[in-house]
Amino acid sequence: MSSTVRPPLVVEIGVLKVRGFAQIGRSSRCAAALFAIAAFWGLSMGTISAREIAASPDQRTDSQASTQGRQVLAAVGQGDARASRRRAAVPGPYYVDFRSRTAASYGHAFIWFGKSSEREVEVAGLHPAGDDPLPYMLGHLVWVPSETGKSYGDLDEEYLTASYRVYMSEADAKRVFAYIKQLQGSTPLWNAATTNCTWFIGRIANYMGLKTPSHLLLPENYVNDLRTMNGGRQVIQLSADPGVTVGQ
Repeated sequence: MSSTVRPPLVVEIGVLKVRGFAQIGRSSRCAAALFAIAAFWGLSMGTISAREIAASPDQRTDSQASTQGRQVLAAVGQGDARASRRRAAVPGPYYVDFRSRTAASYGHAFIWFGKSSEREVEVAGLHPAGDDPLPYMLGHLVWVPSETGKSYGDLDEEYLTASYRVYMSEADAKRVFAYIKQLQGSTPLWNAATTNCTWFIGRIANYMGLKTPSHLLLPENYVNDLRTMNGGRQVIQLSADPGVTVGQ
């Protein structure tokens, strides 16, 4: 009897085993498929993220490089402008020195001009001709003959009451000095109220582009005001147009 019962059990068990194996196989295949999909998705996302990460530094580098390039160009431009201003502001080898000194009356205004590396100076100033006081006194009423070179005391520092020196390049000095010579040769008369010593040096200052005070001031006050009105400016640069200067 036992021999008739056992085979079905074995077959049943075998069926169960086969069925269990089939079920397990289908579950494993589903799990494997899901795992493969998840792995593929993860790899895809990882690839995209990697591409983004790989591209991001390059983009940032390009942006930074572009910004840095613009900053460098701007800095170079500013540096060139500053260098240009510094070159323009460096005192040149030539000068005009507006000066005043004491005198028996109310003083005298004149200029020194020349090259700063040389001790010799040239003097230009408008005053009555000769040493006789009579032309000076008459010059308060009428025009009298004048001289436009140095006079007594112009080279003595002990008589100096005010000074304002302005420097320039050699090219500008040629033009300014030529104008001084021209003014000396075209001013034959002196008058205390009109064509006087302060008026004379004021013409030179105007040609150099400087602001000038009233020529009726006393010589010392005139030179001091000339310096103040121009902010103590020590360097001038003439433009291409004679009588016009570029501000410093």
